[in-house]
Amino acid sequence: MTSITISDLLTILFVLVDDWYQSYGPKTPKSKPGVKPVFKDSEVMTLMLAQDYIPYPSETQYLGFIRANYLALFPNLLDQSQYNRRSRALRGWVEQFRRHCLVTKGWHLHSQFLLDTKPVPVMGYKRHKRHSDFAGSAGYGRCVARKLRYFGYKLVAVATLSGIPIVYDLVPANTDERAAAETILDYFSFCDFFGDKGFLGLAWQTKVFDQTNNLVWTPCRSNQHRQNDRRLDRWLNSTRERIEGVFHEVQNTGRNLERLLAKTVEGLCTRIAAKMTSHLLRRILLVDFGINVQTFELLPAFSA
Repeated sequence: MTSITISDLLTILFVLVDDWYQSYGPKTPKSKPGVKPVFKDSEVMTLMLAQDYIPYPSETQYLGFIRANYLALFPNLLDQSQYNRRSRALRGWVEQFRRHCLVTKGWHLHSQFLLDTKPVPVMGYKRHKRHSDFAGSAGYGRCVARKLRYFGYKLVAVATLSGIPIVYDLVPANTDERAAAETILDYFSFCDFFGDKGFLGLAWQTKVFDQTNNLVWTPCRSNQHRQNDRRLDRWLNSTRERIEGVFHEVQNTGRNLERLLAKTVEGLCTRIAAKMTSHLLRRILLVDFGINVQTFELLPAFSA
């Protein structure tokens, strides 16, 4: 099987991003004062998205790797401080690019989705947090499935059955999963959502249906008075395995959600936006270009 180089991958990513940015990006007035940046916004966005495919969790290591090996592609590469400032400023455009890809591929038109939450720790559980940038917005939470206590946020996300993230939100870790889900279920109507037992509750599910016409399906606990049909429960349990697989892939491929190493809320949101967009681009690169970014292999049908 033919392999693809990092240089080729960076070039393909830049073309995808720059073509979109030229068509849909901000229209800067020619008379805008100040020095025009020599490092393009589309170059910054390319590096933001590529970091999830190159195994360097630290931005210092990642930018050092790019500087040492691919400076010919990015001759005006910024230092880390400038790169961080530009990345944060472009977070909204990264999200707009992700939404454009969703609409172009029609993935947002599905009617069945997976619903789940993932922990996003930002600091040590016992570390003093009063002077942290996360104080006041993050919270103490617990992930029962992993027996994990942490300080940070929950990432609540909706994905297609094939694993494409559609909508996501970041809420304090002490937010109830059902309350967290309400913030994104409002984006949908007349859809089916499959989740785990964290989204149980007939009253809450009825409320969601009354407000959005969406149905939330979960397996029942053995001690509940109201039980699902056994065949439905078997199907929901099999769907649950798919949910775990999809969100495990989102969390653990590329930069791990639990080790994003952000020091500010804005920095954390920027890295999550880049990660969710990179995850969507994995599928586009595989389907449209035959590129498996996990192995850097080119599928045979595309290597001729």
